[in-house]
Amino acid sequence: MRVPLPPSVSADEAGEDLRRLGEALKARAGDVLEQTVAQTSGSGEVVDALVQESFERICNSSTMAVARWIAGEGMEVAIEAGRETWEIFAELAAHRAASLNEVTRRCYWWRNVMAEVLKDCATQLGVSQNTLWGAWNILQLSLEFSVLRMCESFEAERRLTDEELARREEELSFLATHDPLTGLPNRTLILDRVEQMLARARRSQTPVAALFVDLDNFKDINDTLGHAAGDELLQAVAARLDGATRGTDALGRLGGDEFVVISDELLLDVGPELIAERLLETLKEPFTLGTEGETRVTVTASIGIAAGDQSSAEELLREADIAMYRAKWDGKNRHVVFETGMKDTVQNRMQLEMDLREAVDNKEFFLAYQPTLDLRDMRPTGVEALIRWKHPVRGIVQPDDFIPLLEETRLITEIGKWVLEEACAQGAAWRAAGYPIGMAVNVSGRQLDSDQVILDVEQALSHSGLDPEALTIEITETSLMRNIEETARRLVAVKQLGVRIAIDDFGTGYSSLAHLQRFPVDALKIDRSFILGLKDNQEGETLIRTLVQLGKSLSIETFAEGIEQQQELSLLRGEDCDNGQGFLFARPLNVAATEKFLKDWAQNTTPALAQAPQHA
Repeated sequence: MRVPLPPSVSADEAGEDLRRLGEALKARAGDVLEQTVAQTSGSGEVVDALVQESFERICNSSTMAVARWIAGEGMEVAIEAGRETWEIFAELAAHRAASLNEVTRRCYWWRNVMAEVLKDCATQLGVSQNTLWGAWNILQLSLEFSVLRMCESFEAERRLTDEELARREEELSFLATHDPLTGLPNRTLILDRVEQMLARARRSQTPVAALFVDLDNFKDINDTLGHAAGDELLQAVAARLDGATRGTDALGRLGGDEFVVISDELLLDVGPELIAERLLETLKEPFTLGTEGETRVTVTASIGIAAGDQSSAEELLREADIAMYRAKWDGKNRHVVFETGMKDTVQNRMQLEMDLREAVDNKEFFLAYQPTLDLRDMRPTGVEALIRWKHPVRGIVQPDDFIPLLEETRLITEIGKWVLEEACAQGAAWRAAGYPIGMAVNVSGRQLDSDQVILDVEQALSHSGLDPEALTIEITETSLMRNIEETARRLVAVKQLGVRIAIDDFGTGYSSLAHLQRFPVDALKIDRSFILGLKDNQEGETLIRTLVQLGKSLSIETFAEGIEQQQELSLLRGEDCDNGQGFLFARPLNVAATEKFLKDWAQNTTPALAQAPQHA
């Protein structure tokens, strides 16, 4: 309906009748709501229950605001009372709960219902037409004012909403191209930048270099200190690397502990290598982690370098990745430049790794046993269990070709447990058959990283029934130094089971006498590098004497590894070395051959071995 707009009639002129009309409208607020809902429910957009509830709340508050204005409380009171109206209307429209068209339409439906109810109230009260016109005028002014303010609020809300959407779109765009942890470009953005650099390089005939940076042993840090510390370290590494690169270089994080630096306009002879050396140098300073810097961590990295004008960014990064793997295999904490042929090497290595994982499931591993002898009476005292791999296609794979890979893939913990079980069972069987020998088993540094090694030893002894004193656990000197405190604690726990502890490859690590005394050691196995060529090396003979005397002073047995010549044996017996093993006596043997060796040794012992002098 069209509401007439005569000249404004003031509350003073309307007097008592206008006030009575306002009070009557207050009493009819329920009727206004009911009729408005009835007229709007089936003639517009379908809204959910919460939005409909908001509309009804607005209808009541708006009705009361207009009624108070008509009743003489003044425009200011009505405006204040109606503030909720336009704010809620604007919020509904701006947040897309209801369209602006639907909100506006309902405003006008409410205005029409209000006009009819006012007319009905005027008739019942018998007030003049001028009074009714005055009330209608107030109603129309209220509507126009509310719609105006609603539109202003709607525009403000819409602007805020649009700004928020734009900000979120920008965030999503950033997250799509950047690493959320470090804020560095991720693989997607790096590939795009590399493509741009390559295109520019082809035009300018200048090379592009990719440096693939992978932290060494990062998983150990995560496992030891926790993922929170690992994340903090990655952020710190990212900051260090960023400070070591040029402004024109592109630094990104590809995932995990892998970073990449892309440089162009370099001299291929020295440029990428100098950058790699600078990156390695910047990582040398220990990192301080924790809120108060209570944890100090030192990390190294392996860096692969690929350079040229490859056809694609993926190819350049792939070659750098291959070179990085070669850097790790060559000893880590270094950089290697990609060369033709590395790809086949890496593929072969990866195939070997896949075969190695299948070997675990297919039970392709077996043990060989190398006898150890008492060098004083040349009596066999035990055997060392040595793992071997019989591949269905490759045949026998040498330990040096797969044990490092077992370490890297952490399969060594699973395989190491199997070795313990198998060796202890075989040792118990031999002792039951009348061969009073001991069994030595190598335990890797990875196994010593966890208390599980204690349980593994305990279970192997329990399942096999082997006398604990017949089992010797061998740990390399380097493994002992990985985490001195925890390793010492775990070895003490193993020792308490009644097991003997031997340090393997002694003399090749970095342990000091002070460190050595912290471990519950029963035997030192002198590395074979000191035995080879002993007869031609006076300094080697002196060193052997020193190592043997060290063992004597600490009441620790001494073993010599790698004895291959009669003269080496004579010199070792002359220095009073306790035990030895090597090809001079026997190569690693299978079970049947080991049993034959133990049975026949006495009668096969040559007079030269038996009668060799025991003292120099």
